[in-house]
Amino acid sequence: MTAPRLLIVDDEAPARARLRNLLDDIAGELPTSVVVEAADGIDALEKIDDVAIDVALVDIRMPRMDGIELARHLSSRDPAPAVIFVTAYDQYAVKAFELSAVDYLLKPVKAVRLADALRKLARSSPPAAAIKAAAETIQPGGRRQLRSLERGKVLLVPVADILYLKAELKYVTARTREREFLLEESLAQLEGEFAARFLRIHRNCLVARDAIAGFERDHETADEPESTEPRWALILRDIDDRLPVSRRQWPQVKAILNQ
Repeated sequence: MTAPRLLIVDDEAPARARLRNLLDDIAGELPTSVVVEAADGIDALEKIDDVAIDVALVDIRMPRMDGIELARHLSSRDPAPAVIFVTAYDQYAVKAFELSAVDYLLKPVKAVRLADALRKLARSSPPAAAIKAAAETIQPGGRRQLRSLERGKVLLVPVADILYLKAELKYVTARTREREFLLEESLAQLEGEFAARFLRIHRNCLVARDAIAGFERDHETADEPESTEPRWALILRDIDDRLPVSRRQWPQVKAILNQ
């Protein structure tokens, strides 16, 4: 059996070293291979782009990107690694992990507890959906940043800055006020995660509710006969883009705009 490939993420170097030492201590009965270490979630995403990971040991409290946010990103990988959270004192988080059958380690981590967690994963690893459920319980609202790969570099796009998301071929384009970013995610998945923030206006487009400034007659259909039901396009704040609304979605969009 191949030794599981591990990712260790903790902003404290001594904590990472302790986990490595504990893994060495139990290597006789549970061999593993630490393939990546990272100081926070952003550092991890930058290092694992082309690296296969079976298990991630993830600290919860970290600067820049915490462990909950990182777990959401890891659960979107194919295949998604199993995640074992590491926490010092957050009892609310611990309860959420227990309810979701997601494993956790309390600091200071003990060798016997680490071995138990790894054995449990070998028997039955929790699905990505369980990790997402635990993350949503602890930190509702989905991820705060989306990952974009550009010229081999990982860019993180704040969800709060995205005006709309548009599906094009196998990618989704995220449009901010400044520019576009390509995301390797499905529009349906993004809609489910950010339903409170984004509104579907077309089969290939979601728009941020707070980015909508108004609507107008779609210029591409303005010359249609008057008997034809008009089509509409949304006007966005701060950019000149006009987003056509499908006839199927228009009643729902109009009702929300009139609220």
